[in-house]
Amino acid sequence: MVDAKNPKESLIVNTDQVMINDLNNYNTLFGGVLMKKLDNNATLSARRHARVKECVTASTDSIDFLHPIHQTDSVCVESFVSYTGNKSMEIFCKVIAEDMLTGERRIAATAFLTFVALDENKKPIKVPEIIPETEEEIFLYESGKERAEIRRQRRKHSKELTEKIGILKPWERGEKIHDQEIS
Repeated sequence: MVDAKNPKESLIVNTDQVMINDLNNYNTLFGGVLMKKLDNNATLSARRHARVKECVTASTDSIDFLHPIHQTDSVCVESFVSYTGNKSMEIFCKVIAEDMLTGERRIAATAFLTFVALDENKKPIKVPEIIPETEEEIFLYESGKERAEIRRQRRKHSKELTEKIGILKPWERGEKIHDQEIS
């Protein structure tokens, strides 16, 4: 296995038009449609970096919707591995909307997703490190350790939360729901 790769080796670029059935009631792209595009792109970046059959999404760390995407826009999703741990890969995604009538381009969204590469037995495997070169890659890499620590803290909190929250159906809890006693 290669010890290190450049982020551009995992670059995936996918451009699509915005179809009418992708629009919400504000005539902008549904956030969920964009989220699916991000996950698809990020999966391919992770698989390209690790060169494995299967990578799984460990977390969607953040998606920041910066500008709406309209029906007259094309939507371009670029993704690449921006930081690696021992067995995890952080994938950075940027979404560029281009008004097809005027040619105006803008960053519509950014996102960070974390993936784990799996072997044939569905066990996590070590992934190659990255060697950033461009200003963008270096910035993302240098800030990656802080994001990884935030992910660890969030995961710890999520585990604690799952010990506190219930899985009983609302009518099985014996609690007040909507001002009615349920027992």
